[in-house]
Amino acid sequence: SGARITMAYTIKSPRKLIEVALPLDAINKSAAKEKSIRHGHPSTLHLWWARRPLAAARAVIFAQLVNDPGYQQGGGFKYGKNKKEAAEERKRLFKIIEDLILWENTTNEEVLERARAEIRRSWREVCELNKDHPQATELFNPDRLPALHDPFAGGGAIPLEAQRLGLEAYASDLNPVAVLINKAMIEIPPKFAGNQPVNPETRNERSLVAREWKGAQGLAEDVCHYAKWIREEAEKRIGELYPRIEVTAEMATTRPDLRKYVGKKLTVIAWLWARTVKSPNPAYSKLHVPLASTFMLSTKDGKEVYVEPVIEGNNYRFAVKMGKPKNPESAKNGTKLAGANFICLLSGAPIAGDYIKAEGKAGRMGARLLAMVVEGDGRRLYLSPTEEMETLACHIKSTWEPEGNVPARLSGGTCVPYGLQKWSQIFTPRQLVSLTTFSDLVRESISRIKRDAITAGLPEGKALAAGGTGALAYAESVAVYLAFARDKSANWLTTISHWWGAENKIRPTFTRQALPMTWDYSEANPFAGAAGDVYVAAQGISDALLRLPSVSRGCSLQRDARDFAPATVGVISTDPPYYDNIYYADLSDFFYVWLRHTLKSIFPELFATIEVPKAEELVATRHRHGSKEKAAAFFLEGMTQAMSRLAEAAHPTFPVTIYYAFKQAESDDKEGTASTGWDTFLDAVIRAGFAITGTWPMRTENAGRMVGQDTNALASSIVLICRKRIADTPSTSRREFLRELNQVLPEALDEMTRGSGEDRSPVAPVDLSQAIIGPGMAIFSKYSAVLEADGSPMSVRTALQLINRFLAEDDFDADTQFCLHWFDQYGWKDGKFGDADTLARSKATSVAGVSEAGVVHSGGGKVRLLKFAEYPSDWDPSKDKRIPVWEALHQLIRALKQDGESGAGRLLAQIKAKAEPARQLAYRLYTLCERQGWAEDARAYNEIITSWAAIETAASTVPVEEQPTLFGESQ
Repeated sequence: SGARITMAYTIKSPRKLIEVALPLDAINKSAAKEKSIRHGHPSTLHLWWARRPLAAARAVIFAQLVNDPGYQQGGGFKYGKNKKEAAEERKRLFKIIEDLILWENTTNEEVLERARAEIRRSWREVCELNKDHPQATELFNPDRLPALHDPFAGGGAIPLEAQRLGLEAYASDLNPVAVLINKAMIEIPPKFAGNQPVNPETRNERSLVAREWKGAQGLAEDVCHYAKWIREEAEKRIGELYPRIEVTAEMATTRPDLRKYVGKKLTVIAWLWARTVKSPNPAYSKLHVPLASTFMLSTKDGKEVYVEPVIEGNNYRFAVKMGKPKNPESAKNGTKLAGANFICLLSGAPIAGDYIKAEGKAGRMGARLLAMVVEGDGRRLYLSPTEEMETLACHIKSTWEPEGNVPARLSGGTCVPYGLQKWSQIFTPRQLVSLTTFSDLVRESISRIKRDAITAGLPEGKALAAGGTGALAYAESVAVYLAFARDKSANWLTTISHWWGAENKIRPTFTRQALPMTWDYSEANPFAGAAGDVYVAAQGISDALLRLPSVSRGCSLQRDARDFAPATVGVISTDPPYYDNIYYADLSDFFYVWLRHTLKSIFPELFATIEVPKAEELVATRHRHGSKEKAAAFFLEGMTQAMSRLAEAAHPTFPVTIYYAFKQAESDDKEGTASTGWDTFLDAVIRAGFAITGTWPMRTENAGRMVGQDTNALASSIVLICRKRIADTPSTSRREFLRELNQVLPEALDEMTRGSGEDRSPVAPVDLSQAIIGPGMAIFSKYSAVLEADGSPMSVRTALQLINRFLAEDDFDADTQFCLHWFDQYGWKDGKFGDADTLARSKATSVAGVSEAGVVHSGGGKVRLLKFAEYPSDWDPSKDKRIPVWEALHQLIRALKQDGESGAGRLLAQIKAKAEPARQLAYRLYTLCERQGWAEDARAYNEIITSWAAIETAASTVPVEEQPTLFGESQ
């Protein structure tokens, strides 16, 4: 096969830039900034979860392809410059990266061509070094760059950026939704690059026809045109389901803001509903009462709007009021008590969550209209519900419903326990009718577009799935983007979507990786020119198409990564699933059921199954495999197999880059408490035959997004740099491994913390523990095994602990190492949970663990170290089963401040085993505070150090019988 390499000849492979240095600060800054960009961003083509920023992917691929200029000798070749010249050359390469990663340069051909030229130059140098290789024609053709392969393509950032840098891109994924997204990004646009639009409206406009249509401009124009036709045709068919509302004089009686609209018909933007259940109070059991999480519609200062329930005998209605409510707390909380518990609006009886679940599962949950949001003169107005509007919505029947079940388990929550078990149940009948109508019209548009394309001069040709580039393939391609517009509408048109009073707008279904229960939901009007409007969605898709590259071909295939076997070796960069953090297959069923209904005739093989394939998905979901242990074994075996395939398919002159991010979860075993996902993933990579030559922490997440506002979210991706381990590599001993660590890590640490001249930026303290894993694991993974004293192979977890022990300089416990490095970065201030999670993961602990130890406060997406004054004065070490050295030291400082040297001495007598490490930690923290200029904190550590002798003396006077060892055992 083309992927087989003759190994008798030594391949001459210079180190790549990514194996030596990166302008990390600049990359992190651009990656974080990009997360807030929506207009024109390729991610707006279609929703996908946990995408890598394009800036990070672009920088990684460039640095993966370009030779490092430093002097290299070995394997029969010499390459590179002396140290001074190499530093200057790196500065030049860094400038290319810094320009390349800016969002505004995404379509800047001058900047992109500079990067492509550099990639080609490095490739020609490699080809020249290997021109005598027996497979030089196949492996080292200077006129043809190797293609990039991503077997876990997902949202497609990596193959897209490879294509932008001039490489052929091959994306594969098991998930058909991901495959289709990649087709839309890297496969379809190059097919029709430079084509004029085919719609008659544009073609009849002479000035438009005469212009030059670059890249996907013509395709983008047609997507907008036919989306507009779909919207107009849909409004003809179902527009009466979304009537405008006339403002009457009666409405304006108590609402001065409505007086100028009397007699006018206003467009409804959204209908706001509250779910209902029958009251559990027998006296009101025939009445449905609202489950409203809030009665506030607008919470903006000076523009408050709220719903006031008006009780009339044994019934109620809702009235919209302006201004601040008389009872702010009641308006804020609606009828909600806490969690899924509510109160009956009429009787005051509590409505338990279990009762609501039972009513929902029995199909007895209903809904009442709370309010309507309408479009005024450039502003949004709120109207009280009308009986006509409520009656209309309740008597609509849909003719088609999506098949399949809502996932019963999602890491971010699911609505299934409340009776929303089928996909059809998370939509109102009106929403089902609208989305079905859009789907039908997408299918109908294919013949219309094909006819227009033939009129425009395209031959009919083969179908898209058969590789066609004619009228039929073009029509089917436009239909893919129109189906995406329908999917974007579907994200807004569900009963999971809700009204956001702080911003006076709708929030979509997926604000995070979940389908949570919503008690009050918004029903958007898809003909209002706002959220949910298929034409508005298509305009966003059109903008994104304009920024897609078309310089080289791309291909997207449905493949299991464990069966990854490309025809030829190539560059490998990939972003595999993160253990059990995100259930991609379960989530993407939401879109799959609609895409299958619309596009199955175009891609019959892709949409052959009723749901997205799940059993083969490489995530450690215990509910699929029966237990946590079986799920972990499945992940390890499957990921090892996939990584082995990558090692076989990787071009020998390029390192493989693998992104990994994992929210820490603890597991206990004989080696202590650590992250199962991170250890297991590294284990799979090493078992597959890879040697890890570097790790780069990239700050790829934006804390402003929904998941970062109120939840504990990831902050970093770790990019692993790997090369295939040389065959027949010997093993080594633990002693030799430690000797090499002591040789290599001091210099590596110095470079990371100080930077190296101007050619590399220092690593942030919070990321240092992840970065140091690179040179440490490079030593560990270059051997076939590191053997313990008893001859057994050392585990990845033990290796990580030894690497981190070096970084900590003292033999502190994992919790203390976390606290020490967190303090260095944040002091006593709040930090993001994602940052804490990244650091804790590298220290073989977790945020939950250090919180349980009583040394941090964690909540609301924030983490903060507790000051010594916040530690409990009644602390009993004999009853505390998790005492980090950090806790022992700060409890001693608290005791010294409150009870003097004698009080600290009594405490020290109870924690003798922690005495010396606590003293060492105090010295360390004093030095750190001095360096940071934290005089007050430095004083506290100075006091404990200067009082230490007196404290020890006081401890020695405590009677032996009063000196329990830790965990309650007497001396």
